[in-house]
Amino acid sequence: MKKAGVVIGLLTAFFMSGVAFATELVLKGSTTVLPIAQSAAEKYMSSHPDVSITVSGGGSGNGIKAIIDGTTDVANSSRFIKNEEVKAAVEKGAYPVPFAIAMDALIPIVHPSNPLEDFTIEQLKKIYTGDIKNWKEIGGPDKPIAVVSRDTSSGTYETWEEKVLHKERVDKRALVVASNGAMVQTVTKNPNAIGYIGLGYLNNSVKSIRVNEIAGTIESALDGTYPISRYLYMFTRGWPEGASLNFINFVLSNEGQKIVAESGFVPLRY
Repeated sequence: MKKAGVVIGLLTAFFMSGVAFATELVLKGSTTVLPIAQSAAEKYMSSHPDVSITVSGGGSGNGIKAIIDGTTDVANSSRFIKNEEVKAAVEKGAYPVPFAIAMDALIPIVHPSNPLEDFTIEQLKKIYTGDIKNWKEIGGPDKPIAVVSRDTSSGTYETWEEKVLHKERVDKRALVVASNGAMVQTVTKNPNAIGYIGLGYLNNSVKSIRVNEIAGTIESALDGTYPISRYLYMFTRGWPEGASLNFINFVLSNEGQKIVAESGFVPLRY
């Protein structure tokens, strides 16, 4: 009887604490959106202790797939949803609803020892398709170019494919990495490497390159002068309700947009 009393006491304390009634919110998808989502989740939970938010990466494509399958409440994506993905979702009884939460600029990066400062879109395309293989061909050192790209499930890759490659394929010799963070680490370790990352991942361990003589910044992304800019999204499975709606409203609020800026990305209101 004593043991039963202890168990009942613990259960009573558990339910009275409110933990049993906590709302769980799951966010999956883009590694680009990940730092925004993580920071926003932490801030939101600090003022909403009854809500538990789990955030994970895996790529935009995987996030949208999770929305289609119903295994996430919110899909983070660095690209817009495709027509075939909308069709797949509707066939499963749900219509994905997009919310643009920020803007981003995709920045070409090289090792800090690389003397080059500016590439044209055409040069980037030729580097990534393998038509330019040595840095000396564009005024750099006589060294082979080590091309680093993203996997095809990445929204960052798809933006690069559209705006730089114009739908051509990346050189099959390119090294493929799974995230912005892995891209930075790879380029940092290889003096001959070139990669590309979201603006929020830029740091002093790599060198950013201008595109068509325009630096990728908050201002150039917002005014449309930077040629490789994009929106970042959160998708829900149907019109959001409850905690999902409240969280997205928070991200779009002045406080949430401040988090976007603090994460290194471009707030929609600046």
